[in-house]
Amino acid sequence: MPRDPLTRNDPVPGAYPASWYASSAQAPGPRAPLKGSHRADVAVVGAGYTGLWAAKTLAERGLKPVVLEAHRVGWGASGRNGGQVGTGTNWHQSKLESRIGRDAARAVWDICEEGKRQLRDFIADHAPEAAYKPGVAHGEYSAAEERETRANADLLAARYDYPQIELMDGARFRDLVKSPRYVAGALDHGAGHIHPLRYALALAKAAESAGAVFHEGSIVLGIEKGQPATLRTKDGDLKADHVILAGNGYMPDLEPQVAARTMPINSFIGATEPLGDRWTDILAQDIAVADSKFVVNYYRFSEDRRFLFGGRESYGLGFPTDIAGPLRRRLADLFPQLTGARIDHVWGGTLGITMTRLPLLLRVAPNILSAGGFSGHGVALAGISGRAMAEAVLGQAGRFDAMSLLPTPRFPGGALARAPLLTLAMTWYGLRDRLGV
Repeated sequence: MPRDPLTRNDPVPGAYPASWYASSAQAPGPRAPLKGSHRADVAVVGAGYTGLWAAKTLAERGLKPVVLEAHRVGWGASGRNGGQVGTGTNWHQSKLESRIGRDAARAVWDICEEGKRQLRDFIADHAPEAAYKPGVAHGEYSAAEERETRANADLLAARYDYPQIELMDGARFRDLVKSPRYVAGALDHGAGHIHPLRYALALAKAAESAGAVFHEGSIVLGIEKGQPATLRTKDGDLKADHVILAGNGYMPDLEPQVAARTMPINSFIGATEPLGDRWTDILAQDIAVADSKFVVNYYRFSEDRRFLFGGRESYGLGFPTDIAGPLRRRLADLFPQLTGARIDHVWGGTLGITMTRLPLLLRVAPNILSAGGFSGHGVALAGISGRAMAEAVLGQAGRFDAMSLLPTPRFPGGALARAPLLTLAMTWYGLRDRLGV
């Protein structure tokens, strides 16, 4: 059985995995793989949001980027995720300030906000089919979590000019998100949700129009560092003055420095049958929702009123044989009114996480940059990180340097020990979730 996430869980090479996203997007025909020897100004490994924004930025500035994608544009997490365009990072700003200082934390915040703006602007101008819609709610399970959310919202309003988070007591929040499980919550009006695969496909089209070259079906087997660097695939090689690594969870072992700090994990989503007007029995508004479980529940409605519900993570390399069963149980626990709803689609995907669940931006070599480990915040953060790497190649490293200050230590024991150790930790946190600790 293959041991890497590029080939382990999806049986048809180069085909988009079955999902509601794939069934509702219009992907172009496959692009030719890399064959023979080629030259580029910049080699970009991976055609998800990170690599697409890097390629688009570079091409618009007159360079020749060549993108090597193992399967298809948006094939990985960028075309399979929950579609939530979140605010900030996985850390509250107060915690980030205490770790890297107020000025550095403010710089990271501003970059995250720019990531949301560039996404909204691009969709408005070039990809209306990606259907950006505002609003992401966050559900709380305890009074302590409610106090933490309130403190964060107060800090953001007072110090970060962000009065976008509307706090709600239990009754108001349950009017919005009609689950009996939440004791309170908040609605972030500055966040939103999209069709993630359509967004990725539109980014690729824009990058190609600007002059970027894409080769699909081109797994990078190795990188020979140097000036220029050389990237090897099965049927070709590419020499480039600069390399941008944008494979995230699907690039576990290509670069040891990245592998020691980033771990691939799997997450899973189900889509119900279309619910018609019944959707308002679940949500009062067309928003997305996440909650405070460590193994987070995240959900929203599709344009045809299917309930898209994600919430199960696994830390082994392979997908479980039964994806739907655990998702259905979590769904019924949160929304008893959906018990018995037919699930038409289930799918999984691989994302990258770090020890701190903060993004990892790393200068691997003088001419090799990497970004990943977005830990569930990648819809906005991946794109701005790709742009930051492109800007660094162009000699404007301010955003890249600011993001590289985020603490992302190596996993204990490095790449070999990260999986079993993290599995133990996740088992513990999963138990805490179930016990309500």
